[in-house]
Amino acid sequence: MINGKKLVVVLPAYNAAQTLEKTYREIPMDLVDEVVLVDDASKDDTVAKGKELGIEHIIRHEKNRGYGGNQKSCYKKALELGADIVVMLHPDYQYTPMLIASMAGIIANEVYPVVYASRILGKGALKGGMPMYKYIFNRCLTLFQNILINQKLSEYHTGYRAFSKEVFEKIDIEANSDDFVFDNQMTAQVFMAGFEIAEVTCPTKYFDEASSINFKRSVTYGLGVLLTSVQYRLQKLGLGSYAYLQMKK
Repeated sequence: MINGKKLVVVLPAYNAAQTLEKTYREIPMDLVDEVVLVDDASKDDTVAKGKELGIEHIIRHEKNRGYGGNQKSCYKKALELGADIVVMLHPDYQYTPMLIASMAGIIANEVYPVVYASRILGKGALKGGMPMYKYIFNRCLTLFQNILINQKLSEYHTGYRAFSKEVFEKIDIEANSDDFVFDNQMTAQVFMAGFEIAEVTCPTKYFDEASSINFKRSVTYGLGVLLTSVQYRLQKLGLGSYAYLQMKK
C-alpha cells in the first residue's frame, strides 16, 4: 500500500511469454498489493508462465477481445479486488516497472488523479529505438489532439498509465472500443470528467519481443485517434453527443 491506499498492477497480455518474467520481477512487490494478468487468447505460454511466476489473479480470454477489451477485463478485476490505485503496465518489457512507485505515489498523495509515463518527455523514445516514422506519427497526432482537446500532454499514446479509483466512478470504459483506440477514448473521458493528467519521463525499449502494431494498423489507429479528438471537441461545443463521453450518473 501507499498512504493506506491499495495498489493493484494490471498486465494486459498477448503473446508475452518471453517477456513476462522480466517485467514481473521488476514490479516493486513491497508496495504492490495485487497483480492481475489478463491474457487475450495468446498463442504462446503466457498463462503457464504467469502461473509459474505465482501470479494469483490470471484471467484468460478464450477468444481475442482486442487491446481495449483486454483492458476492460483488467480494470474490472482490479476494482473488484478493492483497488484504490490501478497501474496499467504492458508485460512486454517495453516500459520499466521501476516507475510504478513514483506514478502511484503522485496519486496516493492526491497531487493528480491520473499519471501517464511519457516516452516523449526527454529523449526516451528515439534513444530506446522507436522507429522514426512512429515518432513523427506520435508527435503529429499529439499536436492535433492537444489543439482539439485543449490540453498540453507530451504523449497520448503511452501504454503505461496509473489511475485513482475515483476516475472509474465517473467514466464508463465499457462504452469504449475494444481496439487500440480504447486508450485515447479513455483519455478523452478523463478530460471530459474534469480530471487532470500528470506525466513522468519514461525510458522505453524496442526489440523483437516487444509488442508493436504494423503500419496498416497504425494508420487505422491514427484515424480513430483523430475521430476521438473531433468528437470530444464537438461534444464540448454542444454540437454532438457520444455515448462513451457521457459520465456515469
